[in-house]
Amino acid sequence: MAQSLRSMSDLRGKVQTVMGLIEPSQLGRTLTHEHLSLSFESCYVSPSPEDKALSKASIELKNLHWLQQHPYSHRENLLMGQEYEAVREELLSFRKNGGGTIMAKETGVNVIAGAGFYVDATHSEETRKMTVEKLTDIIVSEVRYGADGTEIRCGVIGEIGTTWPITESEKRVLRATAHAQTELGTIIDHGELLEFARMGSFLEYDLFGTEVLNYHLAFLIGEGYEDRLLIAHDIHTKHRLSKYGGHGYSHILKNIVPKMLSRGITQNQVDKILIENPKQWLTFK
Repeated sequence: MAQSLRSMSDLRGKVQTVMGLIEPSQLGRTLTHEHLSLSFESCYVSPSPEDKALSKASIELKNLHWLQQHPYSHRENLLMGQEYEAVREELLSFRKNGGGTIMAKETGVNVIAGAGFYVDATHSEETRKMTVEKLTDIIVSEVRYGADGTEIRCGVIGEIGTTWPITESEKRVLRATAHAQTELGTIIDHGELLEFARMGSFLEYDLFGTEVLNYHLAFLIGEGYEDRLLIAHDIHTKHRLSKYGGHGYSHILKNIVPKMLSRGITQNQVDKILIENPKQWLTFK
């Protein structure tokens, strides 16, 4: 049986998870950018000649530091799709630590899928040949009918990415994303400090746990923009899972939130970032 069209009236005021529509109040503490199963091989980076042996070795404690420094030069590390059980255990832990939304029904965690196309390196030749109109149709279809021939509907447009210099394929994807957002009234994954905050955009900070970014949360909160902030880990490689010595999906709840509170950020501000802002951002208008 063909998947039926979900009307805009059905979507309005709701949040669309992979299991169906829910009320925004059911979201709970929400991580707004995570990956549960994927292959990231398209972004593989060849290692230096002296590191070739390490790039082919199994993931072990003795080479974990090298892996943290060169996560995209180890092919196995890019195959998160192999880690169903590990991810399931992670989500159960996330739920136990107070998480509400990021897979499977048995974990009790809401999952919201993203529609669209990432950076050029992940585009197929077919995608690169598509018109803006065709790309728009695909994004809209993934929200209203289902993604990749399934009945699983997406509830957000993203992750949309660009490189520099931006490619022609990425330009078409950006235009298609804007057209689809206008048609659907969905949210788009984006962010850019004060200028975008003043425009009413949400600023989503991820990669928590990698210790590679200087985040500006305290500054933005001090400027009065705590109602424009979202946070997540953006886990997309094996070495960041607890199974391999990584921080896992509970890192923000277990470690970052206590640090935020100890540095003068209030519980009300934390709840805005983890509960109220995702609720507003993920609700169809």
